[in-house]
Amino acid sequence: MILAAGKGTRMKSGRAKVLHPVFGVPLLEHVLRAVEATGASPIAVVVGHQAEAVESAFAGRGLTFIRQDPQRGTGHATQSARKVFAAHPERTLLVLNGDLPLLRAETLARLAAEHARSRAAATLLSVILGDGAEYGRVLRDERGGVRAIVEARDATGDVRAVREINGGVYAFAVPPLVEALGALQPKNAQGEYYLTDVVGLLHAKGQPVAAMAADDPDEALGVNTMAELAEATRLLRGRRLDALMAAGVTVEDPETTYVGLDVTVEADAVLRPYTFLEGRSVVRAGAAVGPFVRLVDTEVGAGAQILDHCLLRESVVGPGAAVGPFAHLRPESRIGARAKVGNFVELKKSSLGEGSKAPHLSYIGDATVGPGVNIGAGTITCNYDGVHKHPTRIEAGAFIGSDTTLVAPVTVGEGAYVAAGSSITEDVPPGALALGRARQVVKPGWVAARGKGRAGQASGASATPAGPVAAKVARKD
Repeated sequence: MILAAGKGTRMKSGRAKVLHPVFGVPLLEHVLRAVEATGASPIAVVVGHQAEAVESAFAGRGLTFIRQDPQRGTGHATQSARKVFAAHPERTLLVLNGDLPLLRAETLARLAAEHARSRAAATLLSVILGDGAEYGRVLRDERGGVRAIVEARDATGDVRAVREINGGVYAFAVPPLVEALGALQPKNAQGEYYLTDVVGLLHAKGQPVAAMAADDPDEALGVNTMAELAEATRLLRGRRLDALMAAGVTVEDPETTYVGLDVTVEADAVLRPYTFLEGRSVVRAGAAVGPFVRLVDTEVGAGAQILDHCLLRESVVGPGAAVGPFAHLRPESRIGARAKVGNFVELKKSSLGEGSKAPHLSYIGDATVGPGVNIGAGTITCNYDGVHKHPTRIEAGAFIGSDTTLVAPVTVGEGAYVAAGSSITEDVPPGALALGRARQVVKPGWVAARGKGRAGQASGASATPAGPVAAKVARKD
């Protein structure tokens, strides 16, 4: 059971606390992944503040949602779910706060195993901190068992000096928990029902309560402020990069590199500074990405290079291909093996065939480009007529000269040439040369005839003629 009903008042946000993004996914998502990885089932989530939004965000996960209304503390939240877990008296119930993004599945599994071994009525996760801050303190009896948990806001000076704090994760035997919940009272400054008070009630009844210390104190880091949200993201990012480097990935500057939870990076890939890999991106072995590159749901093939200052979204880059610098691949773009997309080139919903090149300053939209094609600088596919998008097809081995406008729908056949500066509005047959530009006209002496020569001198141009036009101007004078 995950407690996710709180508003998160200290975050000073209109969004429910558990929906705030941490390392690319909602806060509650981290907790759910840890729980699901243990195989625990069924999973109930207690919701309250913005309950509908939370339920909608996690619909389709097979979760049982329980409404807590009004929200009167963690003990009241557990009481709200009593019917769900009371139906399974023989099972162990894991209860955890929904704001623990650094909690590991291995720690949850170890807590459940320790609870089974100790045969305690409850086993809680604790951590040792130099400063317990606003966390509840774990108080032990003379035999080492847990006799109480005292919330920081209700603690005296001596209690606040205790360094063992409550991690907000519990394993309960169900029958004694049900009995203790019936005896809970709101005896605190906030007038709330604390789940932590169950520990004292169990101890008073002679029921043993154990505690297991987490190996990593960060696992008990709850998120209650925007600063803590940022700190959790920083720690998760570092944990993720440590795991990648241990698996053989080169991360040149971990302080400036971001690799999301669902990203795959293979061994011998190189991530350069200020690389951001998001969504379900994949970087294959030997590929190099960065610096200053952002990939979203994009696959980069083995040995490919994504150079400086590029943005790629929902695209695929083939093995050995090169993209950038300063390139933009919009969704549904595919770059073939050993193809090249150069600086200031934008692709949208287009494919570039194996070995093809668009080296610079081009827009390629809704286009299918075959293998071995050269696209000259300044080429544009005019794919939008103001109402509909239209396709362009450039077949294998074609050559598109610089500053060409391809007005879709249009096809350039295999091996065809398009002369630089052309505007192509009709299909070009295979092997043909297409010229779609006005004929150049030269009018000798035009400058002098219009009096432009003297105007040029008056404005500061050189008085000494140079070149054929200038020579004619001089002779006429």
